[in-house]
Amino acid sequence: MKKARVADYLLLTVLLCVFLAFVLYPLGLTALESLESGGRFSLDRYLTFFDLESRSNLEALFNSVLLSLLSVLLSGIVGIGLAYLIHEFQFPLKAFLRRIAVLPIGLPPLVGVIAFLFLYGESGILPRVLKEILGLQKSPLYLEGFFGILLVHTYSFYVYFYLFVSSLLRRVDPSVIEAASNLGSSRWQTFRKVVVPLLMPAIVGASLLTFMASMASFSAPFLFAGGERFMTLQIYNAKLNGDMGLAATHSVILVLTAILILLLVRHHSLKRRYTQEIRGVSHILIQRLTKRSRAFATLLAFVTILFILLPVAGIVVISFAQEGSWTWQLLPQSYTLSNYYSLLTDKNVFDPIANSVLMATLATAMNILFGVALAFLITRRIFSMGRVGAGLEILSALPFAIPGTVIALSLIIAFNSPTWFTGGQVLVGTFWILPLAYFLRNIPLVVRSATAGFQHIDQSLEESALNLGASPLLTFRRILVPMILPSIIAGALLSFIAALGEFVSSILLYTYENRPISVEILSQMRMYNFGSAAA
Repeated sequence: MKKARVADYLLLTVLLCVFLAFVLYPLGLTALESLESGGRFSLDRYLTFFDLESRSNLEALFNSVLLSLLSVLLSGIVGIGLAYLIHEFQFPLKAFLRRIAVLPIGLPPLVGVIAFLFLYGESGILPRVLKEILGLQKSPLYLEGFFGILLVHTYSFYVYFYLFVSSLLRRVDPSVIEAASNLGSSRWQTFRKVVVPLLMPAIVGASLLTFMASMASFSAPFLFAGGERFMTLQIYNAKLNGDMGLAATHSVILVLTAILILLLVRHHSLKRRYTQEIRGVSHILIQRLTKRSRAFATLLAFVTILFILLPVAGIVVISFAQEGSWTWQLLPQSYTLSNYYSLLTDKNVFDPIANSVLMATLATAMNILFGVALAFLITRRIFSMGRVGAGLEILSALPFAIPGTVIALSLIIAFNSPTWFTGGQVLVGTFWILPLAYFLRNIPLVVRSATAGFQHIDQSLEESALNLGASPLLTFRRILVPMILPSIIAGALLSFIAALGEFVSSILLYTYENRPISVEILSQMRMYNFGSAAA
């Protein structure tokens, strides 16, 4: 249905105004803030940033880019290898491994980082065990710094590769693999020269998501970085020191670097496309393993299961720990239900939970309304054609390309004084600033999910309803929405989970009255209330 009506243009205008007011306008002010020094236009901050004699800023940029690239590499190795192992071979523990493979995606970033801190940090459970076994004063092996952050990222982001590659593996024609094998190709050669090229679209998509998520990462560097510098930490520290101009400069450079690398990856991927003819054959070819290979696959599955479950198990165990019972010991010496009891009875602990649920619900509701409307215009109206449609898709993906620290800083710069966009009200320091930040950050999740739903609906169904006298609104409500409801629910769940555990924007925008659960977890950690933090 390509015909556009007045209502479509009105809806498009409203959506573009939202983007202008809360995405483009704050980003524009942030860029201007970085170019202002002493009340005049100046490039001094950028010259200082790239000054080779003071390399702290360049070190932060280099560390962020290197960390993101290595996160893509290691997450890809784990995710692609796990997907290929599960879908191509039969071995013990396969069914259980398949069920838990996506577990890390359900952990909010701060929770996953704290799980690694409890388990692998300098005072974590496993380093203490190793110290006792070796009889040393200090454990020789624990996570910290660059490598610690990289391992946390690998745990958190390999799921992107696993999900994308698993989906595409189901559509790979088994005759292609059989043909390669019959022509004398080994399993490794077949995987490297046949399977991987066919999986390239999924690999590129997962790589982009992983790279952007790693560039925007704040929780892992915040708790593991030690003395190492990263761009998100530089923005946070500059804001804490009251130097908004420096924070804005770091924000602009971080966004431009991320977008530049994204464009380079996209350009490279467009030059190398691989396709296959689909003949309707489901991929059910399960390769046989020798006894030695089967034993190795089982061992690999066991290690992977431990890697996935240990952080979650560590949080669960410590959540029952009596406060003060876990200091120098290997494990907490006494356990209690009081940590969970206080979640419901202690107002100081319950309020952040209620705040997070309420703010995540509001943000998700806004994501649904905005995301479904934008997806409808992108796929079902004349705007889907040509540059307008491409521009709308780029705008819808833009918030995901902007790190959470940059979104938070942009909102502070734009709305710390009355503006026409906010009806003359100041948003910074109010309850509404956090739901707004959550909404902006998660726009792409619902838009992409709803877009996929609309693209799978035959437009003749909508045309039939209109020809039979149904109004466009009735057709949308009674025909289209029920058919894409699973896609809407999927996007909404992802949006809600992301908002519920959001920490990056929250740490810069919260006030005591609207502090979310992620900030309260960090507060409990700083007071050494590990049991309460884990609960």
